[in-house]
Amino acid sequence: MTKNGKRHIANKVGVNPEVALELQEAVAFIKSKSNSKFDETIELALNLNIDPSQSDQTVRGVISLPNGIGKDVKVAVFARGDSADEAKKAGADIVGAEELVDEVASGKINFDRCISTPEMMPLVGRLGKVLGPRGMMPNPRTGTVTNDVSAAVKLAKAGAVEFRAEKGGVVHAGIGKASFSEKEISENIVEFVSAVRKEKPSGAKGTYIKKVSLSSTMGPGVSVDASGI
Repeated sequence: MTKNGKRHIANKVGVNPEVALELQEAVAFIKSKSNSKFDETIELALNLNIDPSQSDQTVRGVISLPNGIGKDVKVAVFARGDSADEAKKAGADIVGAEELVDEVASGKINFDRCISTPEMMPLVGRLGKVLGPRGMMPNPRTGTVTNDVSAAVKLAKAGAVEFRAEKGGVVHAGIGKASFSEKEISENIVEFVSAVRKEKPSGAKGTYIKKVSLSSTMGPGVSVDASGI
């Protein structure tokens, strides 16, 4: 039988999974339990009352959080010619065309977000099996398939968070760091939840957001009262 470590046991003290905390209380609790030697990521999970397998119940979008995410986002851009030059000037970390497609197809993915011009999508579309499961496939809906690569790169580097409902209707996102103030974390959560609410599909019935959970990389998770966000 696997034994729980002292930190794991200590972190569980005070957690009641049956009780949904008010937002400020939940944030304060999670910060108090984030005691690792590194700056833990604060993670949010929303359980939505949807069926993602239905075409009229998809949830996907992108949001630029007011306080960023506390991470240096590495951005790749699939582009040629002038668009490639614009991407480089905007701060893209990796820019390429066919050669970049080949690299990614071989499994070499050393970036966090990727953007593509419409011109490149016939080639990039072949990477669906590689980028899709990672939630990194460029999509016009999230502004990652665009001719304005400069604006898209700047948005991504500023800490824009792309989200989509996974199997089971759950949306996950890192919304900050443990080093952020309680106010900064709370503001990011409110903004993120608001963005997800705006993407409520027409086919969704009943209570849209069933459950909100908050946790840190190494800490416990707590339920948050969605009605107060």
